[in-house]
Amino acid sequence: MISIAYSPCPNDTFLFYHLVHQKLIADFDVTEELWDVENLNEFAKLGKYPVTKISFAAYFTVLDKYILLETGSALGRGCGPIIVRKKGSGVEISNQTKIAVPGLLTTANLLLSLFTDGKHISSPMRYDQIIPQILSGEHDLGVIIHEERFTFEDRGLEKVIDLGEWWEQTTNLPIPLGAIAIRRDIDQKIALEFQNGLRNSLNLAYQEPESMYQYIKENSQNKEDTVIKSHINLYVNSFTRSLGDEGHRAIEYLFDRAVKAGFAKANHTSLPLFLGEGK
Repeated sequence: MISIAYSPCPNDTFLFYHLVHQKLIADFDVTEELWDVENLNEFAKLGKYPVTKISFAAYFTVLDKYILLETGSALGRGCGPIIVRKKGSGVEISNQTKIAVPGLLTTANLLLSLFTDGKHISSPMRYDQIIPQILSGEHDLGVIIHEERFTFEDRGLEKVIDLGEWWEQTTNLPIPLGAIAIRRDIDQKIALEFQNGLRNSLNLAYQEPESMYQYIKENSQNKEDTVIKSHINLYVNSFTRSLGDEGHRAIEYLFDRAVKAGFAKANHTSLPLFLGEGK
């Protein structure tokens, strides 16, 4: 038996459904727990789950405990966190130091810190509370992730900066957001078997999308079909199937930036980032 933890977001439930609900791995059963990504990041610091979804920013802080699977990452273009404000407010980052973020260990917070060079104060909260906080006037600016990027304009907000676009324009690399990591104390043969099972789960998800849609919808924060499908289409892509050389380069570069910014430990740079491969 191996326990896995991931978020209720449509891209994760799309990825894991067949692994959890069908016996894709012959040698062991799996059980799942669903948590908000920042909860998962905090649990990873304790090494709580053998397999976990994790923000890249958090992964860089627990390299001594976990290693990345080649399958399962949310990484791509046009999918980064967005800094938003209330429409017509005219609020600029230059005159605001306190910005709402979906957790201190999220990649969104790391990207914000790289963008501002640390010249702001991060105000952490669950991702779905950020838009209500801005609308109520509790915060003037916030960094949104997940399905919020599809709904913020209809809810009375506007974009200030797309941190994903900024990253892509300045690095010419896709943006690494989140990944699936497995504990380093798990035998590599088992880890590779799990990785293959996860890839098979993704293949089945594309072949039989309707069979799992109810599971995806009942766990999604937003129940609108168009938002759910847009979420999956954006965050599940070729990098989810396999990181490849470009995915590796993007992750390694973000890791180097995180170390220089003090978000990751320099003594972790000698550890391999990816299962079965050196850094």
